[in-house]
Parts: sequence; C-alpha cells; structure tokens
Amino acid sequence: MQEISTVILNKKQIAHKIKRIAYQVYETNVDETEVVIAGIKENGFLLAKKIKVELEKISPIKVLLCEVEIDKKNPTKEIKTSLKQEAYKNKSLLLVDDVLHSGTTLIYGIKHFLEVPLKQFKTAVLVDRNHKKYPVKADFKGISLSTSLNENVSVIFEKNNERAVLE
Repeated sequence: MQEISTVILNKKQIAHKIKRIAYQVYETNVDETEVVIAGIKENGFLLAKKIKVELEKISPIKVLLCEVEIDKKNPTKEIKTSLKQEAYKNKSLLLVDDVLHSGTTLIYGIKHFLEVPLKQFKTAVLVDRNHKKYPVKADFKGISLSTSLNENVSVIFEKNNERAVLE
C-alpha cells in the first residue's frame, strides 16, 4: 500500500512562518544586544540557522548559533551543545526544533539549559502537533496542527523544495 502525504506548508509558507517567528523573537528581545539560538540537531538546527538569518535582517541583535545534540531514542543520555555553558550563561536563549510531537525532545532540551542561569528562555517550532506527553509548549510556532496519533509530520529542508508534510 502506498503512503499518501499531504503538503501542509510549502516553501513560500515556511519562509513566511520563519520571518514571523524572527519578528516575534525580536519583539521579545528588543532590549538585548545578543541572543543565543539553540537548534536541536538536524532539522531544528537548520530551522535555527534560518531564523538567525531573518533576525539579523530585521534587527541589530547579534545572534550566537548553538547546535544541540539529543539522542531522540534515549533523551536521558548526556546532551551535547556546540557552545560551552559560559557562552549562553545569563543570556536570552531560544531553543528551536522543527516539529513538536510529544514534547520529549523539547523538554529534555529545556532541562539541559535550565542548569545554567539564563536571562530569558523561549522555545520555537515550525509545526506544533498538539499531542504532548509532557507539559511543554512552544512560545513561537509556525502552525498548530491537530493530527491523529498515527499520523506523522515531517519537515523536509531540500534546496528549492522545502516543505512540511503530513503522512
């Protein structure tokens, strides 16, 4: 049987959502000179880089990018980041992932960063599925989508064919 997937966001819509998230991040950090955007490895980090580009177009805020490595199958394992703790200590931090499914990855990512004093902590996702296992929410989201538990949402960042699909 062939799997049918439905495009829920196309390239143009994704670009619009990223720009809107960048404006929300700027509004929340208007008095900051520097912000850390931490993207969860793979798609979360790709999304973080795109938000960084848009944020730097619209604001004077210096953006530090941080890649966050979480074992999604075993999130209690040690979490690795591309920045040392001193780099984000007492700063405004945005944790980014592509899709908020159950909240497991985001909650363990949040737990990691809460071990260091931060000025402000926010989260952003492109797609919020509304099926949370943990009490975690995205402060900034591109789209909220009510799906059934057996449906999957994937974000695909292919050159000239970015899309979010429901499978």
